[in-house]
Amino acid sequence: MSFLDSFTDSLLSIVDTGMDALSDAANFVAENPGKTAVVAVGTALTGGLALAAAPTVGALASVAGFGAAGGTLSGAAASSAGLAAIGGGSLAAGGAGMAGGTAIVTATGALAGGATTAAATSLADKRAKRDS
Repeated sequence: MSFLDSFTDSLLSIVDTGMDALSDAANFVAENPGKTAVVAVGTALTGGLALAAAPTVGALASVAGFGAAGGTLSGAAASSAGLAAIGGGSLAAGGAGMAGGTAIVTATGALAGGATTAAATSLADKRAKRDS
């Protein structure tokens, strides 16, 4: 078996696994539209709140000592420096900058909200089944 054949087989296996996972997810959504809606709304709300809170998180990160001048800045400068530090550094230094920091804070908030609402809906479902 040549390298190309082996590579092609591996790639097709990965694609097949991904398609199976996508099919399973679509079936879950079709069978549980209410739960899916609750989790989606929870994820969107917490992601939005995290986006709104990103400047404050950046300022707290700067005050905590992260970033180039961590702990010495205040206000918008602290927020900008903190978000850039969360984003891996400034664009000039090869990091993702403030936009990257904002994206990380927002994604973390959305992930936490999605996980929390998923756990809450699962717990509510278990209690409903137990009480029935």
